[in-house]
Amino acid sequence: MKVLVVLLAMFAGISIAQAADVEAGKTRAIAVCAACHGGNGVSVAAAIPNLAGQKAGYLTNQLQAFKDGKRKNELMNAIASQLDGKDIENVAAFFAGLPGASASATLSEFLPNVAKTRVKFPADYKASFTKYMTIDFPDRKQVRYYYANSAALKAARAGAPLPDGSVLFVEVFTVKLDEQKNPVKGGDGFFAPDKLILYTAMERQAGWGAEIPEMLRNDDWNYAVFTTDKVYRSGVNQAECLACHKPLPKDSYLFTLKQLRDVALKK
Repeated sequence: MKVLVVLLAMFAGISIAQAADVEAGKTRAIAVCAACHGGNGVSVAAAIPNLAGQKAGYLTNQLQAFKDGKRKNELMNAIASQLDGKDIENVAAFFAGLPGASASATLSEFLPNVAKTRVKFPADYKASFTKYMTIDFPDRKQVRYYYANSAALKAARAGAPLPDGSVLFVEVFTVKLDEQKNPVKGGDGFFAPDKLILYTAMERQAGWGAEIPEMLRNDDWNYAVFTTDKVYRSGVNQAECLACHKPLPKDSYLFTLKQLRDVALKK
């Protein structure tokens, strides 16, 4: 019985590969999947799985599970939801046809058109931006402060989509811990900040999304991470930010648009 199951799985994998359009899968994979999994199926980071040489049937099943939401991953759910059944078969066949990655394989480079960002550190944010939200992150033992510039605030007040020129900015802090290593609450009811560890930002300007693949593009938004020295932090894959925010076009690709509007209406 076990032999029969294995043989059926093998034949299923062969039929998928034969029916698929490998070149179409390559085009789709090079444009989008390569941002994280590499154009040759070797990923851009150790935490991301290599896809080169994986069985077509396995890849098809996993992509379908991401598409259906049966397997949860914000990034992959957002990408797979944009693929139809044929796309999934084609991409699976392309990666299955690549030689498997060796243990010593070098990580792939980020896609140039996705890795680069045009966002600059907003040096005057303390004076000119409005702080509109604080969020605790218990699992990471962090607290984050959210700021918006006047262009974003004005549009939010009017209930309009955030326009070109909008900038959202976040300060990320570790938190103070008690003797049991639990976060300590501050006077405002949120975690008490300890050390600033980084900044994140998202900004949109006309044409900034033109070179980003449509399946990743967030209109004309770009994203960036900055060090505590206010220097752009290299090695951050913007594709992950783009994929995470991709399902939010009705909210200007912003997770905290409601909170921004609530504050803007009070200003």
